[in-house]
Amino acid sequence: MDKFNILLVDDVPENIYSLKMMIEDSFDINIFSALSAQEGIKILMKENIDLILTDVQMPEIDGFEFVEYLKNIDRTKDIPVIFITGIYDKDEYQTKGYNLGAVEYITKPIHDVLLTSKLKVYIDIFEKRKKDESQIATKDKILIHQSKMATMGEMIGVIAHQLKQPLNILSLYCSNVRDSYQFNEINETFIDDFSKNTNLQIKFLSETIDDFRDFFNPNKEKREFNIKDAINRSIKLLGNQFSTNEIKLKLDLKDEKVYGIETELEQVILNIINNAIDAFSEKTIENKEINISVLSKKSYTILIIEDSAGGVKLDNLEKLFDPYYTTKSTGTGTGLYMVKLVIKNSFSGDLRISNTEKGLRYIIALPQKKS
Repeated sequence: MDKFNILLVDDVPENIYSLKMMIEDSFDINIFSALSAQEGIKILMKENIDLILTDVQMPEIDGFEFVEYLKNIDRTKDIPVIFITGIYDKDEYQTKGYNLGAVEYITKPIHDVLLTSKLKVYIDIFEKRKKDESQIATKDKILIHQSKMATMGEMIGVIAHQLKQPLNILSLYCSNVRDSYQFNEINETFIDDFSKNTNLQIKFLSETIDDFRDFFNPNKEKREFNIKDAINRSIKLLGNQFSTNEIKLKLDLKDEKVYGIETELEQVILNIINNAIDAFSEKTIENKEINISVLSKKSYTILIIEDSAGGVKLDNLEKLFDPYYTTKSTGTGTGLYMVKLVIKNSFSGDLRISNTEKGLRYIIALPQKKS
């Protein structure tokens, strides 16, 4: 488990040394130190600090100004601060410190038992939070695995259908060879056509197998890729699902870049499209449509997927991404939860879902470059 990180800020080296000695006697934690507010800010920009102990009386930037500055930065605004002072111990200064967001106010000379008891509170909170985060991460891994297994089951059905067609064609070609031989119709033209057509079917079989093997490759790393390629591969993996279900697919794609794991985005797209296909099959929809479009906004690529499957009730809309919640008659409820986790965790992106006049609209913002 990660250690608790504390930052000590004081312009007197002896004060920092004595504080470190007190803390190290009681706790096994990481201690960072700075002799000025400027040094402290540099450390805070590099390290994940869990608690700040700062002196109030310092040259150039005092402790109050230091904390006021930190409260205006997203990275540091929520870090708890304990003021330490031997001069600014009157009620008016303590009130000023608390108004700035300080959680404690310790006066010099510092009593080691008092300091230890105050630090223990924050270290205990830190350890509990880390434990909770670990449990949540474990649960999320299980849910993602379940969702991937469900997606794999759906894809096995698709690949079986994909492979059956070229295999049937190859079977017909083989039968045709026997018939042609019996009727003395085998000549150079026949052999050329046979070779060309059978090789095309074998190539299709090989590419289909490679696509699925690549789709479930767990060792992919984050990189820049073209979102248009990911969308086209997802559509190819679905085979003739659109024509079989009489769904009109409209694409408005641009060659925009995305930074992340390409196969995970393909899984996201497949999950959303499969949800729409399932919704169409459970409802009587005359004009079945799925529209996929791509645009660029600032440093993000925006992927929009819309369907005409009727949408969901407003009170169910916010629940769609909850684990184990499903609107299907048969379903695990992990698919869209996995979509949310992948977009947030694997891409550091954002996801919005809303009802339209015809169905659901997914708006997915994905970073174009490594942040």
